[in-house]
Amino acid sequence: MALIDRQFAERFAQEWVEAWNSHDLDRILAHYSEDFEFSSPRIIELMGERTGTLVGKAAIRPYWAKALARVPELRFELQTVLTGINSLVLYYRGSKSRLAAEVFEFDEHGVVRKSAAHYDG
Repeated sequence: MALIDRQFAERFAQEWVEAWNSHDLDRILAHYSEDFEFSSPRIIELMGERTGTLVGKAAIRPYWAKALARVPELRFELQTVLTGINSLVLYYRGSKSRLAAEVFEFDEHGVVRKSAAHYDG
């Protein structure tokens, strides 16, 4: 894939935000490979996984289901998209209008293979 072009980045961002705002786990997970890796400080809080990392849809699905159940009013509001080599960053407002940035690394098929979330609080 190499350099992420702006059109791909903006389309991915729009689809990703819409998926999360729909609260449809299958729609959300469709952006990711079966064995993708996700890191977030929230994993430590919600799942008790001290590394803050989960691998594979089977491990991540229950985490995201739990997160969505805890915050039924969750809506993301995209602020901007930054592009890079095989990766992009979404900067958005999430729960309680807190800022977040998420880094996405893509495989050769344009599917997320690794992502990491960062929060302002």
